[in-house]
Amino acid sequence: MRVLPLFALLSSCLVIPAYAAEPQVWLGRLAAVDKQSFHGTFVYERNGSFSTHAIWHQGGGTSVTERLLQLDGAAHEVVRVDGRPQCVSGALADQVADVQWPARHLDATQLGRHYEMRMLGRSRVAGRASEVLALIPRDQYRYAFELHLDEETALPLKSLLISEKGQLLERFQFVTLKSGDDFDAAMLKPSNACQSVRYSKVEVPASVWKAGWVPPGFQLNRALQRTALDSSQSLVSLLYEDGLARFTVFIEPLDGAGVEDARTQLGPTAVVSRRISTGSGDMMVTVVGEVPMGTAERVALSMQEPAQ
Repeated sequence: MRVLPLFALLSSCLVIPAYAAEPQVWLGRLAAVDKQSFHGTFVYERNGSFSTHAIWHQGGGTSVTERLLQLDGAAHEVVRVDGRPQCVSGALADQVADVQWPARHLDATQLGRHYEMRMLGRSRVAGRASEVLALIPRDQYRYAFELHLDEETALPLKSLLISEKGQLLERFQFVTLKSGDDFDAAMLKPSNACQSVRYSKVEVPASVWKAGWVPPGFQLNRALQRTALDSSQSLVSLLYEDGLARFTVFIEPLDGAGVEDARTQLGPTAVVSRRISTGSGDMMVTVVGEVPMGTAERVALSMQEPAQ
């Protein structure tokens, strides 16, 4: 991996010289972020395009509820409970793919096996002081991350996704933020345009597809089966994570549709589709995730159908 261009980009974001702090301390604080409550607005940049989003996040109880609403262009919306989408709107309804703020538990021991962790200094985002943490991959199968963590709450105020060539692939950045749950609880309720997502559990590993190869450190985190909104077909999704990066494998029957293999790069997101013939008919396997294209292609090629 070429680290010089990467560090040049990372360092350009800092406004104060390096700060002596332990990454493990900040990752420990970050683990509790999801239980906090906050609301605000953030910008999302990908592939040269920008969008603005509002977020309402309520923690502290037995469950965590979060609603995101796109404020410019189409009013795309998603409501999640404990990280699982309950309803989505607009184009998001097709694949349950949505903008997700990167506030989640990160395990320092797990990440240390596949990322080098460095504190780069301090910055200021949305009027709040933050500490900057870089997570640099030790191999070519994943991207680098830069997290600007709020000094008061440890909430990621800004998240940058960076390629091995030092290119900025994706940016989340708060514009306004207010911590605490002093917002109208009605703001957590979905609009009428938000379509329900129906799930049923898939037994693992007996009746589910599996990847014959995943990058070191990636593990199957969730296997779900849901009924498509416009048909009775069952769609399987497999979520793989390494503790930071993630990708999802979708498997759906083609029912005679003339669909060809495809590969697309949408900013940081690789999308690879591969047609597979099985004993029960042709299936389309699609890998979607913020991983390099080569990683997504290798995973798609390795998919194995369930044993009969």
